[in-house]
Amino acid sequence: ILTKLDGDTRGGAALSIKSVTGVPIKFIGIGEKTADFEPFHPDRLASRILGMGDVVSLVERAQETIDQKEAEKMAAKMLKAEFDLEDFLAQMQQVKKMGSMQSIMGMMPGMSGVQLPAGADKQMARTEAIIKSMTKQERRKPDVLNGSRRKRIADGAGVKIVEVNQLLKQFQQMQQMMRMMKGGGGKKLMRQMEAMRGKGGFPGM
Repeated sequence: ILTKLDGDTRGGAALSIKSVTGVPIKFIGIGEKTADFEPFHPDRLASRILGMGDVVSLVERAQETIDQKEAEKMAAKMLKAEFDLEDFLAQMQQVKKMGSMQSIMGMMPGMSGVQLPAGADKQMARTEAIIKSMTKQERRKPDVLNGSRRKRIADGAGVKIVEVNQLLKQFQQMQQMMRMMKGGGGKKLMRQMEAMRGKGGFPGM
């Protein structure tokens, strides 16, 4: 069992150890939680190291943790531009079950060498805390969130009100993108995505 296998350097060492000693590696640990413990597949690890990702493991993990019917409902809501903060919270919780954001990125083709900003998972947790501090009505209709409500939410989540404002602004931009998708505004959508990328990305990222 090889632990702390969350970097390409250690991955290369693992392949070398197996080749030199002949001792098989059966399981690997790629994080700090029990969910980050998985069978060792040398071919998949080699793909990650070469920047080809590990789509097979990504799909397997998704199948184990994500409810397919719920995922289909989410997709339908997004296409209809009916996606709200309650849906976003449910989506984040599903993604969290799959492991750390960095480990998920490492399984995507061409993304294994991309390093997320330090504390990306903590930021997601803060975003989750903000949304959980809202009432169901507020999650479904963020437009009702006036100054006093935002202050209450910030206090409940233990964050600054600027973080609540930032989340709501980014979510509003996300909703605009969905409306563009619904209306077929492809070029406008691409410009909007570029603008969001320059301002720090999507909520929770």
